[in-house]
Amino acid sequence: LLRQLAVCIEKMPFVKVIKSKSYFKRYQVKFRRRREGKTDYRARKRLTIQDKNKYNTPRYRFVVRITNKDVICQFVRALIVGDEVVCAAYAHELPRYGIPTGLTNYSAAYATGLLAARRLLTKFGLADKYQG
Repeated sequence: LLRQLAVCIEKMPFVKVIKSKSYFKRYQVKFRRRREGKTDYRARKRLTIQDKNKYNTPRYRFVVRITNKDVICQFVRALIVGDEVVCAAYAHELPRYGIPTGLTNYSAAYATGLLAARRLLTKFGLADKYQG
């Protein structure tokens, strides 16, 4: 069987794949953020799309980014012109509230999220309704 396979491979001609001018004329580049690998537009569409019967009601999402030195928590709403950050909190603000070190660990992420949530409730005038 191996001998037959070797003979078959020897008889196959070498075909060079040439991408011609007509290929490149029709080629369409992907969105910049897709090329950079930053945005998954299929997932983004599922996160941001709103039902038509809700008449331009804002849909918020909670975004958390963990870097080497910081935790960033944001409440973001999607608009046609671009995303709008409604409010944000950063872990480097935590020393003001009594957490001096460990600004990238699990508990710091929790505290930063709690700080962002309290800011959002204050912005919408609901801070007294929800104790925290």
